[in-house]
Amino acid sequence: MNIGQLAREAGVPIDTVRYYERQQLLPTAARSAGGYRIFGEQDLRRLRFIRRAKALGFSLEEIAELLTLSDRHQQDMASVRDTAQARLLDIEQRMAELQRMHAALSQLVDACPGHGDLKQCPILAALTEDNA
Repeated sequence: MNIGQLAREAGVPIDTVRYYERQQLLPTAARSAGGYRIFGEQDLRRLRFIRRAKALGFSLEEIAELLTLSDRHQQDMASVRDTAQARLLDIEQRMAELQRMHAALSQLVDACPGHGDLKQCPILAALTEDNA
């Protein structure tokens, strides 16, 4: 299949296919006599893997590691689990930080009457305070 067909089948833009190829997440495609990239089912499976891993929050570096591990079928799955566990911990930390941000911003929004002189705005006051 050509790059357009691959991109459509995988549900990604063509530029994404090219980018992943440059990042060596996808192997360099064979070329037709006319110079067009030729991809196979293995490339499609790999591209779908990358897309799903990205949706779970894995970085491209982590995806490359997972792909390497995936290519070594005889190995133990502990490395894959460790990588996923690290990603899960990172997500939990981000969620905790977002919760803190949400609480702080909610307090500021609740404290702001939404009318009046900007000099009295508690949101702007909180952002300009020197607490460092």
